[in-house]
Amino acid sequence: MTIILYYCAFTLGIRPFGRCDHMAKVVLEHVTKSYGKFHAVNDVDLVIEDGSFVVLVGPSGCGKSTTLRMVAGLETPTKGRIYIDGRDVTDLEPRDRNIAMVFQSYALYPHMTVFDNMAFALRAGYFVEGKRKKRYPKREIEKRVNDAAELLGISDQLQKKPKQLSGGQRQRVALGRSLVRNPTVFLMDEPLSNLDAKLRTKMRQELKRLHKKLGATIIYVTHDQMEAMTLADKIAIIDKGLLKQYAPPLSTYNKPADSFVATFIGSPAMNIIHGSLTPHSQGYFFEFEQQKFDLPLNVAKAVYEAKLSSTDASYGIRPENVIAVPETGESPEGNIPGTVFGLEALGSKDYIFIRTGDTEICAEVNADLGFAIGDTCQIKLASKKGHVFDNKGRAVY
Repeated sequence: MTIILYYCAFTLGIRPFGRCDHMAKVVLEHVTKSYGKFHAVNDVDLVIEDGSFVVLVGPSGCGKSTTLRMVAGLETPTKGRIYIDGRDVTDLEPRDRNIAMVFQSYALYPHMTVFDNMAFALRAGYFVEGKRKKRYPKREIEKRVNDAAELLGISDQLQKKPKQLSGGQRQRVALGRSLVRNPTVFLMDEPLSNLDAKLRTKMRQELKRLHKKLGATIIYVTHDQMEAMTLADKIAIIDKGLLKQYAPPLSTYNKPADSFVATFIGSPAMNIIHGSLTPHSQGYFFEFEQQKFDLPLNVAKAVYEAKLSSTDASYGIRPENVIAVPETGESPEGNIPGTVFGLEALGSKDYIFIRTGDTEICAEVNADLGFAIGDTCQIKLASKKGHVFDNKGRAVY
């Protein structure tokens, strides 16, 4: 019931349905939300461009939903300002922000048909003409609902009740209920989390298609980094209330700002190996567990330019960049011995988990290599796609 009441708060100030020709930039300036001494969101600066699809992602309790609720007007910032389309909305009611929100719960009225659920906001809302508030005529409501239903592929479901629909169809109805209002900003709080894996994949494709067609600004919250990578124009990665990195998906994957981003984005996570750096005449060795390897020239150059201390450094490498081969009795220079203690078979490729000393490393290998638990192997960690982090976890390269 609370969610339904929240939704009703968004039903005023409705605009004509269609492509969002008037899009909205959303700006957060030094936004903080505190509960006593606890900072749920801590000094977040964020610029979401007109018509972009931005995903807020992070672990549970990181502050991403709180950030979304502040944009919606359901929470008030302790500090900072929020602007939508150049207008300061920090202290405005949700109904005055020209936004629509899609919740994790579909929040559909069970006694209403799909048509009535989608039309509810229009029937309860109004538009302003001159200085007068006017209700929407019946024909206009019917046109908007039918147009939204056609866009979402649920035109044949309009006379059904929610209990007669599948999970994916209910999610489309929830989206349609927001679409008919044609807001400048869509806010989505984990809308696909109740769907099974196959349906989530399909709905992700639908959301991308919908965004391209509407051109609306979308802010989307999820804890699923796969959703973030596949949906977003830009990803805002949040941890413990702090904005860690705001960049396109591939940038967060290939050039993480710190070790948290490196391990959060990507599955399996990036390997992070703690050790130390030893300079030599042509670069640096990275040493750990009485093992060492030579850093590639591009990585070593970045370490030198950053004047990084030789101690308390970390080396990061993604599983697909680790080279692992069965033990042959030979140990080429730079290779490190290890033992396979875990394996995930995925058909054409395997993920093998290798232990060398107390360090655990994941490698992606071709399934034809036939690794099994207990096998000994040789791994090569030196890679041009490797990363080095300082003792505070900040990326040097």
